[in-house]
Amino acid sequence: MVDSVSERVARAVTSATIDDFRRDGAVVIRQIFTQDEVALLGRGIESNLKTPSPRAKVASRPDDPGWFFEDFCNWQENDAYRDFIFESAAPAVAGALLGSETVRLYHDHLLVKEPNTRQRTPWHQDQPYYNIVGGDNVSMWIPVDPVTRESTLEFVAGSHLGPWLMPRTFMDNQAKWFPEGSLADLPDVEADRAAFPIVGWDLQPGDMVCFNMLTLHASGGVSGQTRRRAFSVRFVGDDIRHAPRPWRTSPDFPGLAESLPEGAPLDHPLFPVVWQNA
Repeated sequence: MVDSVSERVARAVTSATIDDFRRDGAVVIRQIFTQDEVALLGRGIESNLKTPSPRAKVASRPDDPGWFFEDFCNWQENDAYRDFIFESAAPAVAGALLGSETVRLYHDHLLVKEPNTRQRTPWHQDQPYYNIVGGDNVSMWIPVDPVTRESTLEFVAGSHLGPWLMPRTFMDNQAKWFPEGSLADLPDVEADRAAFPIVGWDLQPGDMVCFNMLTLHASGGVSGQTRRRAFSVRFVGDDIRHAPRPWRTSPDFPGLAESLPEGAPLDHPLFPVVWQNA
């Protein structure tokens, strides 16, 4: 018999888990998803790969022997994604980690690295690419394939406490969001890894990592016959507010600036409530 969502969350998200998340900005949660939930997500990913959205992009270079594919904001068209987001344990975990009264979906993000993909995901924070401000947020990175320590997400523990760092394009390192010089540049973590409190975990289907949108993170490529399909879903809590930008955010939400005032909560159909404190 499969435990209920509330039973699974109560067992997996302890007070120590919450303390680790708030201190380090990243935490691993083991075997929170059932085999059926992982299979549902896998079906959604394969459907997404067959019918990419207009927002999809290839994030690896043409000479890369592998292939790094990303797509965004597909929950409204992808039935499996929508069912996973609304029915799995993910929203309740977000509520437990954030301690918010209400949790809203911010967006979904597919990341697939096919075997022999050399392309790294460089060190970055997520929130500077977005159109929101506030600290009550959590990104969940959920693999449907086993992930080795070499290919997993890594985090600089405590980096979510600030400051915001300059967001840049991954392929050519351009500042296309905040004006050049307006934010501090990222430190060169790879040049002196021992100087940073780097954490990361090998993962199995059913596991996930949860992290704050300001936590500095990166990942490697994949080797051999390894396939790395991961679904990331971002949730926001009580203090998150709309922060329209004069530039195109990643992802973009066309028309949102005209319908949702600056400083307003994300009370909009694009960001449905997925969990509320009972």
